[in-house]
Amino acid sequence: MNDFTHHGIQSGRLRFRQSAKTSSFSEMTGCNADKSLIRNCIVLFALALIACSGKPYVVEPENNAAFFYPNRLFVASHGWHTGLIVPARNLNEVAPELEGRFGPVHYYEIGWGDKAFYQAREGTTGLALQAIFGSEGAVLHVVAIAGDPRDYFSGSEVLETCVSESGLKSLKAFLAGSFSRDSADRLIPLSRGIYRNSQFYLGEGRYHLMNTSNKWTAKALKSAGMGISPTFRLTAGSVMRYLESNRRPCGAAPAMQTLKPRNGGAILFETTGQIHRKLG
Repeated sequence: MNDFTHHGIQSGRLRFRQSAKTSSFSEMTGCNADKSLIRNCIVLFALALIACSGKPYVVEPENNAAFFYPNRLFVASHGWHTGLIVPARNLNEVAPELEGRFGPVHYYEIGWGDKAFYQAREGTTGLALQAIFGSEGAVLHVVAIAGDPRDYFSGSEVLETCVSESGLKSLKAFLAGSFSRDSADRLIPLSRGIYRNSQFYLGEGRYHLMNTSNKWTAKALKSAGMGISPTFRLTAGSVMRYLESNRRPCGAAPAMQTLKPRNGGAILFETTGQIHRKLG
């Protein structure tokens, strides 16, 4: 389950137990207790979910052929769960209510997850199954960070990458679209967050087996112009491995390498693992 560590083990509040108040697996899925039938139901349910992309949707950059990456962001892995860390000024531009809630800070960490499980003071097996098979909605968890995110989350793995102006624009659109809003177009605050200066907000979409918190992070990176495919980025490890191999330094891209001319005078040049064509 993708939010267990971030919401529980790290904060010391996660204690799994069976809950008599929560529906059983068979009640939630319509499968009886026969193991083979339950297994078949899980497979069929997963295949059905694969076909669903799930909100919030990726926002593709208008121009992804950039060679300058001036905008820094981070991804933090808390074990099972990842969060995206962006400069506060960037998110305040599309969600100004956050500045009023948190005041002057340097960064926000944003995590997306199941509405019931993510906010629960005590995670249960029943809540976990409900999140996978019968989520009632999603929330965003926003953490205000003063200072360096690597210091704030010193016990977590935090990786840095940089994105272009076009990538930043589409990322802000993706983040703005991840928040649900009321009839006056305002964010909808819910309970206080896990950390001292944090808050839950109502989010778009529904959590399920193929639409996890880590897939949300992958969608954010895709929206920022990175070449990640979010479809099966369901675990924290899959997101962090991609970023470790593909993160970009801030500033200009590495020096271009001119290759042998071919195809009637066309010149190919290579930057940051991508091949681009320039007509001579």
